[in-house]
Amino acid sequence: MIEAQRRSLAQVEFIIGKARLLERVRSTLNARQEKAVLRMFAAGPDGVTGGLSAGNYRGITSAAPATATRDLADLVALEVLRRTGERKATRYHLCVPLKPVATVTIAEIR
Repeated sequence: MIEAQRRSLAQVEFIIGKARLLERVRSTLNARQEKAVLRMFAAGPDGVTGGLSAGNYRGITSAAPATATRDLADLVALEVLRRTGERKATRYHLCVPLKPVATVTIAEIR
């Protein structure tokens, strides 16, 4: 029950963060950016495993490499995504607090 409560709380906080972020950038995103951001939100509070790469972005949006780079840079500038890593290791993560929920053990309950 404790773990279920923690997961529910994390989900509610994620949905509130998602709504705030989408409201803030509602009219500034192009169709490709919106599609990619919504796909990242669909991953839920645990986020996209390993983050979004430029290749993943191109796969989601069918954008050309230069367009994907420009779109991702715009999303970082708008503080929709945060960038980590360099070159091929560059990954993008949502600027919404994601709280992974740890599994509850019996020892923790006592």
